[in-house]
Amino acid sequence: MLNAAFCLVSFFYKWPNLNADPNFLAQFLYINPLWLLTTLITQVHLIERGLRVEQIVPKLIRTLLIFAISLIVFLYFLDVYFIPVFHLEFKLIFFGVSFMIWRLFMSWIINFMRRRGLNYRNVIIVGNGQPAMDMQRYFVNHPEVGYRLKGIFCDQTTLLKKEQVVGSVKEAIAFAEAERIDEIYCSLSGLETEQVTELMECADRNLIRFKVIPDLRGLLNRKVEIDFYEMVPVLSMRNEPLQSAGNQLVKRSFDIFFSLLILLTVYPLFYLIFAPIIKLSSPGPVFFKQLRSGRNNETFACWKFRTMQVNPDADTQQAISGDTRITRIGNFLRKTSLDELPQFYNVLTGKMSVVGPRPHMLKHTAEYSKIINKFMVRHLVKPGVTGWAQVNGLRGETKDPALMEKRVESDVWYLENWSLLLDIKIILLTIWQIISGDHKGG
Repeated sequence: MLNAAFCLVSFFYKWPNLNADPNFLAQFLYINPLWLLTTLITQVHLIERGLRVEQIVPKLIRTLLIFAISLIVFLYFLDVYFIPVFHLEFKLIFFGVSFMIWRLFMSWIINFMRRRGLNYRNVIIVGNGQPAMDMQRYFVNHPEVGYRLKGIFCDQTTLLKKEQVVGSVKEAIAFAEAERIDEIYCSLSGLETEQVTELMECADRNLIRFKVIPDLRGLLNRKVEIDFYEMVPVLSMRNEPLQSAGNQLVKRSFDIFFSLLILLTVYPLFYLIFAPIIKLSSPGPVFFKQLRSGRNNETFACWKFRTMQVNPDADTQQAISGDTRITRIGNFLRKTSLDELPQFYNVLTGKMSVVGPRPHMLKHTAEYSKIINKFMVRHLVKPGVTGWAQVNGLRGETKDPALMEKRVESDVWYLENWSLLLDIKIILLTIWQIISGDHKGG
């Protein structure tokens, strides 16, 4: 596909002359090794079971970015020895779009085949308790991952129904051998250590992959990561995609691109329209700067179009419905969220992100951190111009601490489930809410 894309673009610009000179053919001597090296680094050719589209797309984008950058750097430093690739930007775009469409189509085909009973693995569950039930529910509800549950084996049916149980724990291995089982999922709940060890050894002897389902209920209820410090397993209690340097680079690159796009196109137009109106509406500056809590709870000056009359309570008192301090133009700016446009300057300078938890006044951070669990967790990532909580209606005035608690839950969910596709989805939802008027300002 890579070579075909480069050929097609070259022939397009040479049409109707379709002969290829040696210089054109020479480029394939280095674009192919660079692509192979890139795929070895990113492992993009591996399609793991259970991967969702929002997990696949960032990996594809990361691969294409690494390949494009490495090719550009290669040609820049070695253009004396290698013939440059003409129309490189069009070739990369054509290949990138084709590659994305092909990989997403192949993922859809694989999921379609698995739903129809093809490309599957036979599995059994050994053990009892809630973890076994959760695993059974996952296999039944997600046929696209390609696991065919052949039965559950346990000695006591405290939570499971009798018709769900095929046999006892001792009968599991004999059943696995007879039914050509590929994987055994062992729930530690209700099993003795000796039983687990025996099952593991039997599975190894029969070339059956053995996986353990730990019972962590009461300790945590979220996706966790496990690391090994030599032979010591360590569970990370919170999954944070933005701890990865690669994900940070992707998010920061997108922030720079999007903020420059806004600052160079939309922002100047709105500034010319609203700046004189703001000045005429009440005495004071066009912009309002306020210290707010950022990443790692570091303070920064957050920029906005001024929507209130200049007053001494601006840094301590949150705007409320019918607030007399808000000017007429300020009311419009708040309802449409256009007062947030100057914050793209904060994004460009790296203090904020396009998408993330909304930053709070220092006073509110001090107050809510004492009464709301996990409030400070939201400061593990950069604050955003918009966020997951905002597109779900959790924005504006928060008289009830329960509303703030829901907002915090949404913010924590965002930082635990970040992806570039999720950011784009939130941006599109924000734009739609502004256009449709289904947007609670503040």
